[in-house]
Amino acid sequence: MRVLLIGANGYLGRYVADRLLADPAVQLTALGRGDDADVRFDLATGSPGALTRFLDAVHPGVVINCAGATRGGARELTRHNTVAVATVCESLRRSGCGARLVQLGCAAEYGPSQPGSSTAEDAVPRPGGPYGVSKLAATELVLGSGLDAVVLRVFSPVGPGTPAGSPLGRLAEAMRRAMQSGDSELKLSGLGVQRDFVDVRDVARAVHAASLSAAQGVVNIGTGRAVRLRDAAGVLARVAGYGGAIHELDAPQQPHAHPGRPPGLAAIGSPRAEATAEQLAAAAPPYPYPDGCGTWQQADVRTARDRLGWRPRINLEESLADIWMEAACRI
Repeated sequence: MRVLLIGANGYLGRYVADRLLADPAVQLTALGRGDDADVRFDLATGSPGALTRFLDAVHPGVVINCAGATRGGARELTRHNTVAVATVCESLRRSGCGARLVQLGCAAEYGPSQPGSSTAEDAVPRPGGPYGVSKLAATELVLGSGLDAVVLRVFSPVGPGTPAGSPLGRLAEAMRRAMQSGDSELKLSGLGVQRDFVDVRDVARAVHAASLSAAQGVVNIGTGRAVRLRDAAGVLARVAGYGGAIHELDAPQQPHAHPGRPPGLAAIGSPRAEATAEQLAAAAPPYPYPDGCGTWQQADVRTARDRLGWRPRINLEESLADIWMEAACRI
């Protein structure tokens, strides 16, 4: 089976590539903007005609799109998450390859959920920010394309390689700094948020399964269990051997949030961050996730089980241990 992987150098794409390369039946071609891609092509600016010619030449049986942007303004997010997918869909419609499309979506497309609930694929999407809107628009393009296609709505991916700017990445970095400087306490904001964390290697397994299946439409990829960020911090402290106290700061919504502070976890106690708890609480945003999903998200993963034969295998403690292993290398 010849597979064209778009976005092989991204956080998810790297693990998808590793998973596919481990399958002797797969012939993998990577397409992307980087120099290490087999074929250089920018979906955000490239023409459907050029991509169609490449598809006709390579003739893949499956196209997997892991490309996209998680940060930036609405225009940039639309270009990389929506226009790019429109290019892929149009190219596949024009091409004679007849490839199946596996598109990676995200839980931000759903928006906020009722605490205690599990979000199924038939939930009405109400994204709470431009990122979720751009990804939802991409999903709608795929679903309306008439192609043999499936969209995997990935919840909160974690594990080795977790971006330093992500909530768990920032948590690990804050703990690393505390341990390095000998701080006996760590003060963090936004620990009440609950998310469905799924290991990136399990996501790669789901993508592999989807490429081999006949499933169409939307399929949630998560664990089916929401975890409070405060509990994740406790597990990370145990894994790291951090014996200090972890204090949670309230994070009320403030319209005058500090423009220089990135959204998310805030740590104090180091010589370079001497803000008081009151100042930090006032400056921090209400939630550490820039996904517009509020305080709770939990996936209903029955469709993935029934239609892909997929279940998550890696628990959160193992994912956090791998995150800490990378952070500890910087101590």
